[in-house]
Amino acid sequence: MTTLRDRLTPPISALITSRFRRDLTRNVEGLRRRLSGSAPTVRYFHQVDDPYSQLAVQMLAPLMARYRIALQIHLVPAPDDAAAPERERLRAYGLRDAARLAEVYGLAFPPDARLPGAETIMLAARRLAVDLSPEAFAALAPQVGAELWSGRNLDPTGAAPEGAAQAALAQGEAERLRLGHYLGGMFQFEGEWYWGVDRLNHLEERLAGLGLDRTPEAPKLAPYLTMRLDRTAAPGPAPVIEFWFSFRSPYVSIAFPRVRTLARHYGAELRLRPILPMIMRGLPVPPTKTRYIMLDTKREAERSAMPYGRMIEPVGAPTERCMAVLWRAMALGKGEAFGELALQSIFAHGRNPAEDAVLFDLGRRAGLTDDDVRAGLADDSWRAAAEENRQALFDAGLWGAPSYRVNGQPAHWGQDRLRMLEDDIP
Repeated sequence: MTTLRDRLTPPISALITSRFRRDLTRNVEGLRRRLSGSAPTVRYFHQVDDPYSQLAVQMLAPLMARYRIALQIHLVPAPDDAAAPERERLRAYGLRDAARLAEVYGLAFPPDARLPGAETIMLAARRLAVDLSPEAFAALAPQVGAELWSGRNLDPTGAAPEGAAQAALAQGEAERLRLGHYLGGMFQFEGEWYWGVDRLNHLEERLAGLGLDRTPEAPKLAPYLTMRLDRTAAPGPAPVIEFWFSFRSPYVSIAFPRVRTLARHYGAELRLRPILPMIMRGLPVPPTKTRYIMLDTKREAERSAMPYGRMIEPVGAPTERCMAVLWRAMALGKGEAFGELALQSIFAHGRNPAEDAVLFDLGRRAGLTDDDVRAGLADDSWRAAAEENRQALFDAGLWGAPSYRVNGQPAHWGQDRLRMLEDDIP
């Protein structure tokens, strides 16, 4: 049965993710700045024990040199458990992911980085809390981070008292909460958030659009990473791409068609490994995180000219019904088609697979008969398969969707890691 909430969610989400709302927010923030006479100000939130912050902080000096902006620095603690589930897996993955991302962008991060202990983290915060002015911080923070991640002993000379560092962290956390976020390594500019080096391309584009780029003809500091699709797979057995995904992840909705394109281009076998969403596995997803992901996915969808934004809430029956029919479709060789169509229905068209008319229509468009759909709905074996996939994902060192790997190599997490996935194809 369709509820009032079910009917209202698609148009509300379409408005929240619309260009109209985004442009209105930007115009209001810009007007407020001009009326106050203040300079365009980018806020940066640095978490000393976050590998992605270590990459982002290396961009501060180039960012200030390139763009006519003021910069505010905030030290922040790690996010709480609700915003960063499976913390130990996240920390371990972040080390190897940051090392690979550093190679792509020409930044420094030790490939053998170690996780620092609490005392070392606090000493690093004390070193940085001495002077949070942009120029001083941009010069010192990469050096402190290099010592931290290489496992060397940090020099305590000149460090601020622990109380001063704690106060700086509390102030940064309060400002981060006030502005509506939860992560470190974040840039914030006039109402929008940009995560580390990965999203710096969006910030650069916005600053350039305001005429703040001193050298607009030069390549961007952190260009957008796209799949190249500029070669063929090496001779030999077809590569195998394992793809873990759920029907509640906005990022999966824009990754799915591109993963299919990647697999087709290289003649790879795409092995679908559907899992239940984190929230249906008992892991919390705070509203602040949900909102950021929704808006961030919209920007990323626009980069690839994908429809996105008119969505439903798929927790519960929509996901379970899609999983059941997907399992049947996979057995018939139509899993890819059904999965992509179902995700578009949920995240781009606002059509609810909890309704029979929608689900059967998706099945027909994927090449399934109505009897196939009924057979899928009557079969609960997908639950055991989803649990097996979840365990395999954990064994790969990851926990969420989208995740993927080639031929059993180290797995990648995130829709923005398809370049790395492509590079892994022999």
